[in-house]
Amino acid sequence: MTTIEAPRTQAPAKKRTNWEKWGWVYMRVSGVLLVVLIFGHLFSNLMVGDGISAIDFGFVGGKLANPFWKVWDVLLLWLALIHGANGMRTIVNDYVDRPGVAKGLKVALFLAAALLILLGTLVVFTFDPCPAGADPDLLASFCTAS
Repeated sequence: MTTIEAPRTQAPAKKRTNWEKWGWVYMRVSGVLLVVLIFGHLFSNLMVGDGISAIDFGFVGGKLANPFWKVWDVLLLWLALIHGANGMRTIVNDYVDRPGVAKGLKVALFLAAALLILLGTLVVFTFDPCPAGADPDLLASFCTAS
């Protein structure tokens, strides 16, 4: 005599991470944060002080000498690049039918985003606002003449 087990007595299936769901959530959260970061960036650069006419090497050097603006710019960089790469990944998923081409495009997107994030982060954190031998008229006000 053969007995059949009740269907719900089997071991539960292993839970897997739903990457599409988390990508969707990331797009919504990063989109809201990017709106705040972008408008804060534009307001501080264009509306405060002398506006666009004040933007020069000294202005950028002064901003990047401040840890607050370093973190602000790196957050903007990371969120924007990952947001854009994830959006492009979604487009590849929707419109590219051949799996090999889709995988190649997604790898290229990942590598491009990773390289730009790495280089941008290095620029922000290694930027020297007071380079030796620079024209003193272009340097930030806190730089001492050398």
